[in-house]
Amino acid sequence: MVAPAPPLLPVFRSRLQGDLLAALLVVPGTELTLTAIAERTGGSLAAVQREVSRLEEAGLLRSRRIGNARLVSADPASPATAPLTELVTLSFGPVQVLAEEFAEVADVDAVEVFGSWAARHRGERGGPPADVDVLVVGTPDRDVVHDAAARAEARIGLPVNATVVAPGRWETGSDGFVTRVRASPRVPVPRVRPGPASSRR
Repeated sequence: MVAPAPPLLPVFRSRLQGDLLAALLVVPGTELTLTAIAERTGGSLAAVQREVSRLEEAGLLRSRRIGNARLVSADPASPATAPLTELVTLSFGPVQVLAEEFAEVADVDAVEVFGSWAARHRGERGGPPADVDVLVVGTPDRDVVHDAAARAEARIGLPVNATVVAPGRWETGSDGFVTRVRASPRVPVPRVRPGPASSRR
């Protein structure tokens, strides 16, 4: 069965392709194993392997082997890398950008995207997202969260609205906001180790 084109940006053949490119292009120098790509994108290992091979044949990605591991990265020699990175960052990139910018925010249990961007990512039709709504579950310093959101906003090119919710409030779902968010499409933001992009494999 052929996956439908993603509503976020229908020029990509599938959501997996968009998420895969975002995982590798948004943070320069990123190099990931096939398993790590599958974990970040939610795709099966077989599907990720096929997509990587297809993009490598097109000259957009490159790979190398260390033992049994196949390490994949963007091909900086491709003339398409720079414009494709801009396109991917704006459309599929928010999750990857948020993962990096929120990596050093302490006392966070979970970070998720909700609202119109998450709805488009999950396949709901509609206009292009005008902003990115971010749920932060935990007890972080709100100034640190604001700074992380501001950095992400500068990179993504869309307003980033971060809302902090205490773990107890999120678990009980005792108010209207939490109830609405829990019932809406959400996209989890992976928690990555802070540090140079090349070390996140």
